[in-house]
Amino acid sequence: MKKNYFIAILVLIATISASFNSANKLTVPPLNTFCIWPAGDTILYPDEKHFKNIRQLTFGGDNAEAYFSFDGKWIIFQRTNPKEGIPCDRMFIGKIPDKPGENFEPKQIGGGKGRTTCGFFTKDGKSIIYASTHLGADTCPPVPDRSKYGNKYIWPVYESYDIFMADLDGKITKRLTDSPGYDAEATLSRDGKIMLFTSIRDGDLDLYTMELRSGNIKRITHELGYDGGAWFSPDGKKIVWRASRPKTPEEIEEYKNLLKENLVAPTRMEVWTADADGSHAKQITNLGQANWAPNFLPDGRIIFCSNHEYKRGFPFNMYITGADGTGIEKISRDKGFDAFPMFSPDGKKIIFSSNRNNGGTHDTNVFIADWEN
Repeated sequence: MKKNYFIAILVLIATISASFNSANKLTVPPLNTFCIWPAGDTILYPDEKHFKNIRQLTFGGDNAEAYFSFDGKWIIFQRTNPKEGIPCDRMFIGKIPDKPGENFEPKQIGGGKGRTTCGFFTKDGKSIIYASTHLGADTCPPVPDRSKYGNKYIWPVYESYDIFMADLDGKITKRLTDSPGYDAEATLSRDGKIMLFTSIRDGDLDLYTMELRSGNIKRITHELGYDGGAWFSPDGKKIVWRASRPKTPEEIEEYKNLLKENLVAPTRMEVWTADADGSHAKQITNLGQANWAPNFLPDGRIIFCSNHEYKRGFPFNMYITGADGTGIEKISRDKGFDAFPMFSPDGKKIIFSSNRNNGGTHDTNVFIADWEN
């Protein structure tokens, strides 16, 4: 996502009802990538019974979308921290410390051009795939001016995003997508052969698969709306993703008009599943508000992020549900933001991003814990 503007904007939506001053004028807090709501100095909350031996891997800045390598020893993630000369999301990789006392020392990948997102290791651990805007410009792409759209909470799907393969030093070895418009949010099947990604190549934001060896591409979603952030199940037979589905004439018109300008307004998302080829698609949540960042547990259940419990729109916490959407269990309790969960290949660890333990700042950091089922 899979996603940085998505997080910041969704949280800002929640402030609308509380953000009018005495003159009835809307005052909007500054937009900060990965936002998020200031939390406290807690690393583990009492009811988070599934997290054992939790550790914080990053400290400061906005760190998110951290995903395991296939051997479970490394992670790749994106980071923004202007104080460190990182003005917008850049890709980092790092080896997970073997012992709690060891430091996590990630390194930046590539030459620091454009904005990058949605990194993933290849099966052999020798390469990474990620999306980047660097062919459009060396600099970070501009943030949209929301005042032009009635202060609606919009975010860009930059048309300069394409997906690339690079070695572990960041040298690009292959361009995987070259169609006009947005291509990003890529993940790989467990056998490493199929890439699942979001593209606007056919006029809407849909899911596609690509055989990495042949380059053959197949569109697998066809309904109007934003389909993204998709993952394969551990056995490769299913996929899970988050989707918007504009229904009313007004919603459809707004969606299409924004998309013409490479923008979306993601205010409502639900979790969907399907067979790996896109058949038998099924909406499994109907909670309202924002339900997104889904992924699979090793046993086939689904974990996702949501703000559905809170009319004000925050916090965002993580939940587990059965594959059919039943039996929802809340598993995280931060007062700001918990999201982007991924389980290690052996199912023993979980990694996620959170506002916890940020000293009351807006920092989002990466946490890893042993998983207690």
